[in-house]
Amino acid sequence: MKLGVVFPQTELGPDPAVVREYAQAVEEMGYAHLVIFDHVVGADPAQHEGYRGPYDHKSQFHEPFVLFGYLAAVTKRLELVTSIVILPQRQTVLVAKQAAEVDVLTGGRLRLGIGTGWNTVEYEALGQDFHVRGRRSEEQIALMRALWTQEVVTFKGRWDKVTAAGINPLPVQRPIPIWLGGRAEPLLKRVGRLGDGWFPQMPPTEEVQQMLARMRGYAQEAGRDPAKIGVEARIGVQDSTPQDWAKTAAEWQKLGATHLSVNTMRAGFTSLKQHLDALRRFHNAVK
Repeated sequence: MKLGVVFPQTELGPDPAVVREYAQAVEEMGYAHLVIFDHVVGADPAQHEGYRGPYDHKSQFHEPFVLFGYLAAVTKRLELVTSIVILPQRQTVLVAKQAAEVDVLTGGRLRLGIGTGWNTVEYEALGQDFHVRGRRSEEQIALMRALWTQEVVTFKGRWDKVTAAGINPLPVQRPIPIWLGGRAEPLLKRVGRLGDGWFPQMPPTEEVQQMLARMRGYAQEAGRDPAKIGVEARIGVQDSTPQDWAKTAAEWQKLGATHLSVNTMRAGFTSLKQHLDALRRFHNAVK
């Protein structure tokens, strides 16, 4: 089971020197990958009645592909992972181009996690339809994979059309791995049919065990080998101990998780050093 970190971008601040130091430190510790979340804009809860999102306009989010372009130059080994990019609120061909560029600059170290999101305010700001996001994401996956593996693509879907055109350079990985995040049953079916992996984003309970079984069943129905679909779990250090981390990691490994990332956000840390110290303790506890 490969160990990774969740980049604590809501708590570290925008200083590029701190970003560099964090990424290089986790690489030196022996972590295999770095995960980031995606939000393009944040909503002001005071001006949106009934808003209940976990993030707002005061929450800092780096743009994933720009950040990864920077990290490509300051790291050597870390796999760079989005968990997740909210794909249906973005232009498909542009995402394919950006992802390919990151993959080239990193020498094939990108894993593209995608999801459909929850924030209607963000969809509105980006000019996209929130209500078709699930169906649109399937079409986007097909188009991106074509663009990553063919020099010239002709594609006509419900939302996207490409006529005899292609991106250059093509990525190192052809295609770039696409993992999906979410919990709804349509999402499990989508992972089984189309995904290279799944981000459960929940604890290793009996419920998630049942969800894994259903997802793997959908894969078999689609004629795919379920063993080739990765699973990335996540553990938070908030209000927990190294013993808790080791126990939860063992539970995930028993469920067949291929990757595990640690989240140090919301643990009360106020400095880079505190985040890094927690990552060292976690690595020692579960390696």
